[in-house]
Amino acid sequence: MAEIIGFAGSVSIPSRTRALVDLATQRSADLSGMKGATFDLIDLGRQFGAVHTLAELDSRTRAIIDRIIAADALVVGSPVYKGSYTGLFKHLFDLLEPEALKGKPVLLTATGGGHRHALVIEHQLRPLLGFFEATTVATGVYASSEDFTDGLPTSLTLTKRLEDAAAQLASAISARTAARQREPVFSPA
Repeated sequence: MAEIIGFAGSVSIPSRTRALVDLATQRSADLSGMKGATFDLIDLGRQFGAVHTLAELDSRTRAIIDRIIAADALVVGSPVYKGSYTGLFKHLFDLLEPEALKGKPVLLTATGGGHRHALVIEHQLRPLLGFFEATTVATGVYASSEDFTDGLPTSLTLTKRLEDAAAQLASAISARTAARQREPVFSPA
């Protein structure tokens, strides 16, 4: 079955970033008629930060990263740390080949303590995914502490923005699927 994978670059439990990414993933999956699953840095295990290549990963961690690469679409998010995404979040992308995410639809999210870091999506996350030639949807979803109640996203403004972004991701998935179906299949003569 087609799958949307969410990945949250947080090591906290509970995590507002994980809650936001999970909500965005599930809403996007619902709109797309797909299955959704969310992972975070904790799921990758303690050894993750020490590896230099995908080949060094244990089979469980490698299976998660393979699902990220194979997913039909991604929802990614990071808590803001010193004005950017977290280092271990970036480490995941450092391990991927540049063509691994080419053309893949991606919804970008981030969380922070206040609104002063809201542009992290535009200045940090969008360029990172642009390097991989992923197709990021126009609406990014940034949430501050005041958008959460008991660790869950509750702000009406945030919910509306998330709905818009999820609809854009569903549309991007549909467009990519249609384009793939129109591609001619060549066989060697």
